[in-house]
Amino acid sequence: MITLQEKYKKRPIRFLELWEKEGWTMKLYGISYKSEYPRKELISKAKELASKTLPSPAVTDNRYGVGFIGIHDGLGASFIFIDWWSDENELNHHVYVASHEHPDEYEYFTPKGLIACCWDLKVLSFERDSWVKTVLDHPSGIPNVKEYLELQLNENV
Repeated sequence: MITLQEKYKKRPIRFLELWEKEGWTMKLYGISYKSEYPRKELISKAKELASKTLPSPAVTDNRYGVGFIGIHDGLGASFIFIDWWSDENELNHHVYVASHEHPDEYEYFTPKGLIACCWDLKVLSFERDSWVKTVLDHPSGIPNVKEYLELQLNENV
């Protein structure tokens, strides 16, 4: 029988900023096991990894130059996921993980099949719903990327 390491506890998901880099505009979200926000060094590392992961150019015939980054300061490890929208309705998802024993050694985990934990999934779900509402099914019939960027998650889940 599987036993829980500890009882479920809500974690804060906080919108941190709109980060702009080389034509990209990314929503940054912080999730933390033990405080309101992830550690500053994780936020810096997420931006560094995103700079290496995001394709160039940001905007193409099938890419919008927008997405989101999750920075999760977790119990046993730190997780960074980098996501962007392309081909109208497709989400590109890349995951990096560092153990607390080796906090500067982020391993690219996407090929291992890891998608997200239950807290990270809330961000993915919110961003999916925001994309549908503002881009795919906007009441005007015209995609509104600016409105998408203005929708931001701040919740304890």
